[in-house]
Formats: sequence, C-alpha cells, structure tokens
Amino acid sequence: MTVQKAKTLFEKIWDAHHVADTATGASLIAVDRVFLHERTGAAALKSMAAAKRPVCDPARVFAVMDHIVDTRPGRGDGTLMEGGSAFITETRAAAKAAGITLFDVNDRDQGITHVISPELGIVLPGLTLVAPDSHTCTQGALGALAWGIGSSEAEHAMATGVLRLDRPKTMRVTYRGKLAPGVTAKDMVLALIAANGAGGGAGHVVEFAGEAVRALDIEARMTLCNMATEFAAMTGIIAPDARTFEYLADRRYAPENFDEPYWHTLRTDDGARFDREIEIDAAALAPMVSWGTSPEHAMPVDGTVPQGPPRAHDYIGLDAGAPLLGTPIDVAFIGSCTNARISDLRRAAAMLKGRHIAPSIRKALVVPGSSAVKRAAEAEGLDAIFTAAGFEWRASGCSLCFFAGGESFPEGSRTVSSTNRNFEGRQGPGIRTHIASPETVVASAIAGMIADPRELLVGN
Repeated sequence: MTVQKAKTLFEKIWDAHHVADTATGASLIAVDRVFLHERTGAAALKSMAAAKRPVCDPARVFAVMDHIVDTRPGRGDGTLMEGGSAFITETRAAAKAAGITLFDVNDRDQGITHVISPELGIVLPGLTLVAPDSHTCTQGALGALAWGIGSSEAEHAMATGVLRLDRPKTMRVTYRGKLAPGVTAKDMVLALIAANGAGGGAGHVVEFAGEAVRALDIEARMTLCNMATEFAAMTGIIAPDARTFEYLADRRYAPENFDEPYWHTLRTDDGARFDREIEIDAAALAPMVSWGTSPEHAMPVDGTVPQGPPRAHDYIGLDAGAPLLGTPIDVAFIGSCTNARISDLRRAAAMLKGRHIAPSIRKALVVPGSSAVKRAAEAEGLDAIFTAAGFEWRASGCSLCFFAGGESFPEGSRTVSSTNRNFEGRQGPGIRTHIASPETVVASAIAGMIADPRELLVGN
C-alpha cells in the first residue's frame, strides 16, 4: 500500500498544472487565465500579431483599462499622462483584433485588475492566473496560484498556454490569536514585512494561515495577499473555505456549481512541510504606518522612528527617535488594489460620518477599486459621506497609487495613503508617502496629522 505524501496547498496546485520538466530543471506550468492592462497589454498583443502568433484560447484572456485611465468625472480616452491616450486606444484595438474580453474605460465592469477579477469570478480556487503586474498575488486570497509576470511572459502564456518556471520554495506565515479592534489585514502584512525585511519572502510562495487569517473576510484576505510582493515573495495564497465559496456564488465567470468538490481539497495536509515557518501573535499587533522608503520601514503608529538608512530619513524628513503621532500631513488618499474595495470604503465612511478633514489638508481623494464598488458605495450613500467630509469622489482606476507622469499631489506634500508602496517618487516627485490602513488614513485626515485610528473607535 502506497502512503500518499502530505502536500501543501501550493504543491497541490503546482502538481495539477505541471506539464513537463525542461532540460534546465525548470518546469512548464499550465496557465488558466491571463489578465492584461493598458500599460503593457497593447505591446504584448501587437508583438504577437506581428509574429503571426494567435492567442491560443481567447476565452481565457482578459484586458482592462486601469493603470493610466483618468479617474475624474466624465472621463474618456484622454489622460493627464502625456501620450497616455495611445495606450488606451491601442489596447482597445489590439484586444478586439485578438478576440479577447475587454473591460473598457467606461464599461460597467471596469476597475483595477486585481479587484475586478475576483468580483467577476475570473479567478477561482485552484486556478493559475498571471498578469503583467506585481500585485497579481492579491488573487491568491481565493486559493489560486496567481503571480506577476513581464510582457514577454504574457505573450508566451497567451500563445502557448504554459510558462516556464523554477519551482519556488514554500513558507507558511501563521497569525495566532485574534486582532484587536482597529487593527486590520494591512497592519498584519506591514508588521510581517517590518519584522522580516522586504526581502524576507524572496523565492517563496507564502501561505497565510492561522486563526486571525481565517477570521478575515475575503476582501481583507486580498489585502494580506496583495502585499506578498512587497515581501519579495513569488505570491501569497490562502486556503479557500466556506467564506470563499459564499463569496464566489453567482459571480459571472464562476461555474454554476460554484462549490466544487475539488475546491474542498485545496488545503495544506496535516504533516506537510514548509521550507520556512513564521509565527506572529496577532493579538499583539497595532495599527502600522510606514516611515521611510520601503514597506519594511513600518512601525506601530504610536511608536518612535527607528534608526534606518540615512537616505530613508532624508526622504521622509523624520529623525530616529521622532514620534510618528502628530506628524503634520498635507494629503490623504484612499484607493488602490490594496484597500479600495467596498468593505474598505464602508469602514472608512463609518469613521468619517459627521466629521470633516482638517483645514490643513490640501487634497483628499477616494478612488474606488472598480466601477462596481463605486456603484455599490453610491447606492449606500458612502460617496455623500466622503464628499461632506471634504474628500473628492472619483471614478475607479489605479490613480495616484503610482505616479505615471500625469496627475500628482502638490509638490512637497506629505501623504498618508492606503496604497502598497512608499518608494521615493511613487506618488510623484518630492512626495513623502506613509502607507497605512484606510482607518489610519481617515483618522489622520481628520486630525491633519498622523493619528491613531483606535482613538476614533473609542469615540464611536
């Protein structure tokens, strides 16, 4: 009698998609879904067309306008980025010629790739999904193996249905205990990166597990997996469960029998071994805020800035030993594939209701993660709460998660942002960015300075 080896969740999906081994020791892995966006999509599709290579299965390829598209009311193909309109029009033409599904600028299902793919049930448990975007790892929250690739790899996946990969190592990050009020998935992942470094997950698929992870709703799990790439991991993944199956019910691209028996096998077996294990006491975590030039430069909001690289201190304008609390800010931003889903907006609006941003705030924006999120928020009156409090209400897109040569914040601004990267210049030249949860963004916008969201929760 053969005893079957205990496998991790990653190993089960990898083995199910393994096609062959190459002479160099890499593997050919079948790719179930490919997602493109307008920043790189046209280049990949046009290159394939020039080489007379058709998309092998157009039904498995999707494209969206999200990276460069304007988010101001009444938008069209015009962009603030010089030459940006060409990315949009060329992607539209190339997608039509290739016969793939396109969610265009004003399509009702338009939105950020990693927001609309789960919303529509394009990503499903056990699938492999790739996109030319490092935050594709977000979609591992649904129990899929999803990772970011380059444009040439996107061409290869569309033309052949497979990609060549070196088998990654495995890591499990287990969050023991329960989160305290005011502490979120964003704080969980920032605490992980701060403690283990921005390169701590390099070469690994990271499975997030434990009581605190199981307690998260699906959208919060997406936030956790979203920043696996900031940990240098190939991807993040979470075992699907009843919450996952309920979330996927009746999604457009999900099967009618959405609760498939196979999905219930997608969990790490007892006794399966990981190359590395990390355990974190979730109950000890606090709201986190970044302070330097990397997500690893993050700390509890009520702490003092540690000693770091001189360039990080110069960039952020804070010395070692300085408190974060009370640092004046100029800008507040809620958006991105990290924290712009309907649950994020609901929590932020609940804290803002009846309050107003400080007079010192020069700009405050809310950019929903998808058109569906925008409609849902407006149906619930959340947009009215944001605008009454002094925030601008926008259409969906990546927006000021990153500076693409178009819209920016006032030069020299210090921002508190619900985005995923605080690199130098990420939100524009001379902009100092602190990344945090939407709750911390709201608390700071109201105070006009970096503030602890738990103080407002006490007030409620």
